[in-house]
Amino acid sequence: MGQYEVTQSQWEMIMGHNPSRFKGSNNPVENVSWNMAKDFVARLNGRGPVGGFSLPTEAQWEYACRAGGRREKYCGGDDVDRVAWYSNNSAGRIQPVGTRSPNALGLFDMSGNVWEWVEDVYDKEAYSRHSRNNPLITSGSKYRVLRGGSWYVSPWFVRSTGRNKNSPDDRISMFGFRLVRMP
Repeated sequence: MGQYEVTQSQWEMIMGHNPSRFKGSNNPVENVSWNMAKDFVARLNGRGPVGGFSLPTEAQWEYACRAGGRREKYCGGDDVDRVAWYSNNSAGRIQPVGTRSPNALGLFDMSGNVWEWVEDVYDKEAYSRHSRNNPLITSGSKYRVLRGGSWYVSPWFVRSTGRNKNSPDDRISMFGFRLVRMP
């Protein structure tokens, strides 16, 4: 799992432009749709022998957020101000990656800063109807899943259990993503 959300400088290196509203090379790229994130992944994987990157599944994302299954309110603990950029402390904008405390796996900004697109199609009952061992939901809805909350929302939405859904074409200055590398 990526230690940080994909930054604007990383996006520009692969895509050649920056769609973000809140410019800053070390800020997470935002204002990207799920389709745009998938295009980034395809281009990144096409650049050479490294490859193997993807959006995380929702189950991978939550496992990483909870540092392997910890019962913490937010990704990294129960103190939202220590681990997340959200409406009460973000000054109404994106913040540079890695400026809050990481979770126990060393992953930053899994709560707050930007909602993170994941691979899955949205299913309200995903956790009750599918395998507990890394289910990937690939059908049943036109929406895609976002996790983690953002700079714009209340602490309720940056909880480790918080989920959101949007059309794969939606672009908002609260939407970004991180990558996972498969062996």
